[in-house]
Amino acid sequence: MPAVNDDNPARVSLAAAWESVDARAAGDFWCTLEDRRTGLLPHRDAPLFFTALGRLLVGGDAPASRAALLLVLGRAYRHFDLLPHATTIGDALLATVARHAQPLWTPQLTTAAERALCRATHAIRRAAAQADNGPAWWHVQVIGHDRPSPDIAILTVRPWRRLPFQPGQAVPVCTPRLPGHWRWLSPANAPRADGTVELHVRAVPAGTVSHRLVHEVRPGELLWLGPPGDTGLSLDPATTSDLLLVAGGTGLAPLRALVEQVAAAPNGRRVTLIVGARTFTDLYDAIALDKLQCAHDWLTIVPALSDDPCAEPAEQGDALTIAVNHHRPGQDIYLCGPPAMLAGARPRLLARGIPAGRIHLPDSFTR
Repeated sequence: MPAVNDDNPARVSLAAAWESVDARAAGDFWCTLEDRRTGLLPHRDAPLFFTALGRLLVGGDAPASRAALLLVLGRAYRHFDLLPHATTIGDALLATVARHAQPLWTPQLTTAAERALCRATHAIRRAAAQADNGPAWWHVQVIGHDRPSPDIAILTVRPWRRLPFQPGQAVPVCTPRLPGHWRWLSPANAPRADGTVELHVRAVPAGTVSHRLVHEVRPGELLWLGPPGDTGLSLDPATTSDLLLVAGGTGLAPLRALVEQVAAAPNGRRVTLIVGARTFTDLYDAIALDKLQCAHDWLTIVPALSDDPCAEPAEQGDALTIAVNHHRPGQDIYLCGPPAMLAGARPRLLARGIPAGRIHLPDSFTR
């Protein structure tokens, strides 16, 4: 769980109460809701809904995680037509948590929880007003879990029903190992005939979801994916400009999906993909990239190795530096990678005379 703001005692107490609630509470929540209003929520979706709503109630998540929660819950309230019953749902949630969080639940905590619920409900109403129609989540099965490096996993998942995403988008991901916690991940592939989706995950020190996806999840397990969200990295269908793609770490995923999109419908554009890593052995997706390079003469893949003395001189340096050397007029530039790589990228490219309209970075809500 992300660190809670310690200067807010009410939030700390509410978080502690929520953490004390066990898995049985989701079923109790559904029964409570059924007693008050029959047929609002399918029984099988109650655990996912309950944990997502509870996480939003507690708060304290990073902005990207909160955005994922709101996207999922906004869709859920719209899909199941729950907005007219928001008060009933909120009352059922608080009643359930109060029963299961004894003896931590106090009259003072009830007041704090009611205020938090009011804020959460307002946020959900805004999210629902902006949400598209369609399911709030997709159940998927992990059918592949590869570990190309100690801290990176490549997960292949098969949705029970097709996920309608576009290359460059991101989807919220949740594992039952950490219910209620969602993290954005970008599919690393264009849509496939079999509907499978490939996700690249790096375990980071503070990343509770990423740690479980990399180190604990195994083939056969189920995950949940939320609705796809635009990140600012989708290709403009009205243009056929050449592309310069600049990837760092698992930021490669959405850019590789763009390459696959171009491959599925070639239109004469040429693509240069710069892949940043510390050393050659850190290029975790090298086999897939090599296959793409061999299959398409319009694609050029260039490693950018920041700490590899054995690299060719033209490949030594950080990804952005190598990318600038490969830039040609008329290219659209897409960048995705760790914050350190993206920080200052736009001013640096603008200083090189590259038009602002040709520079595409991921939206902050997914990072």
